[in-house]
Amino acid sequence: MNMNNLSDEQVLIELTQRIKQKRLNLNITQDELSKRAGVHVQTIKNFESGKTTTLLTFVQILRAFGDLEALNKLLPVPGVSPIELLKLKGKERERASRSNKPKNDDTSW
Repeated sequence: MNMNNLSDEQVLIELTQRIKQKRLNLNITQDELSKRAGVHVQTIKNFESGKTTTLLTFVQILRAFGDLEALNKLLPVPGVSPIELLKLKGKERERASRSNKPKNDDTSW
């Protein structure tokens, strides 16, 4: 399915339907999921019907499924770009700096 062709509302409905299907595939009731997620059962019903929900609810449901790692697939941690590596390369320390303390000379009269 090409999500780019869907409206924001359609993407939300697709997401909530996938969550509902996952719950059904795991043979978990809405009541059981609500207890695992620590939310009211009406929150689960609202989520699955595509009604206004929060990102927190989404995270709680993923945690209840034991599937928080799915977020790493959705938004992987960005690495340092090759251009940034080149910029950092020139600023890498190569040696320690000298101390600015004056030398202890015995040339005093």
